Amino acid sequence: MVIFIGENKKMPPCIFCNILSGLTPADIIFRDELCAAFMDIRPINPGHVLVVPISHAALLTELEEAACGRLLLVAQRVDAALRASGLKCEGVNLFLADGRPAGQEVLHVHLHVIPRFAGDGHHLRFHPAYFKPTPLADLEKNSDLIRAHMGGS
Repeated sequence: MVIFIGENKKMPPCIFCNILSGLTPADIIFRDELCAAFMDIRPINPGHVLVVPISHAALLTELEEAACGRLLLVAQRVDAALRASGLKCEGVNLFLADGRPAGQEVLHVHLHVIPRFAGDGHHLRFHPAYFKPTPLADLEKNSDLIRAHMGGS
């Protein structure tokens, strides 16, 4: 099956669009007009949830502001629900990969809400260069480059 996204744009099927349209089953725990949350079929730990916008956007920069804000608010509600659920949850990781080089496998924006606990065996790993402070001149140069493209509020 091919899902049509936008006018006259034929795109390969998006598993999350298929879930949202009911073509692919999922265990949905929340849905409103902007976002949905459902269980990840390959959970890091029990209770791992994905929060996705209803409208298809491959990258965060393509997502409408209202949906972007709602994504985080829904993640906050999932976080609270995880902590109250009785599932093992001593902390929570939020993870959003934006683009294939960042590790995004499904090109539909999605925010992972992952319950964590001591000794769960999962770790975020950083390159050894992370632990060496960047010179202030480099930080200032990089902030100038980014600031120039931030735009208005």
